[in-house]
Amino acid sequence: MSEEFRRVDGRKPDEMRSYKIKAHVLKNADGSAEIRLGKNWIVAAVYGPKEHFPKFEVLHDRAILNCRYHMTPYSTSERKSPKPSRREIELSKVIRSALEQAVILEEYPEMSIDVFIEVLQADGSTRVASITAAAVALADAGIPMKDLVVGCSAGKINGRIIVDVGEYEDKEGEADLPIAIMPNLRRVVLLQMDGKLTHEEFKKAFDMALKGAYKLYEEQINALKSVIKNMEVLEGEDRE
Repeated sequence: MSEEFRRVDGRKPDEMRSYKIKAHVLKNADGSAEIRLGKNWIVAAVYGPKEHFPKFEVLHDRAILNCRYHMTPYSTSERKSPKPSRREIELSKVIRSALEQAVILEEYPEMSIDVFIEVLQADGSTRVASITAAAVALADAGIPMKDLVVGCSAGKINGRIIVDVGEYEDKEGEADLPIAIMPNLRRVVLLQMDGKLTHEEFKKAFDMALKGAYKLYEEQINALKSVIKNMEVLEGEDRE
């Protein structure tokens, strides 16, 4: 098989799409972030910690983390219903489960933290991109965390293992492997797979997704550093 294999968008098998993460992008949220990954455009907002209602649902030893993943009607090539789909409800739970492992919920008993994720434009691998943005939004809100959470995907198309699966590859490929990790703790918090891979293919795909996740982790750090730098500049101007 030719080593010059190129994907539909011209990328090499081990090549990520262009990416950019920004933190503190929404004025009215306690924390927020935006990720552009290829043609994906996703915004995450965090509200809280705040008093939880109704009271009978409260947990006395920790906070409740609520998560809503939502795709706007215009986010895909075909208009989708604004009502939450079964997939959106499922992904909301998947994302919450990944983030819960990093957030120190015990710091806020009987309270809740809300995470809202809006997919403005979808181009494949939205669950891992959403996790990546949501983790930055939580950090921007000052929520204590054991580590950031960052995600990336790998897959298989035309017999080749690829990283950062795009929309066409997600639909037409033979396998999809989204993962999310806490990079400093070296802990996997999400691992799913659709399709079939041999043991060797799985290992290669996982390693490629892991490398991609660490690249996005560096971008997460840069986004948070930019917010701190901007705050320092504003504080300096106020003193003057």
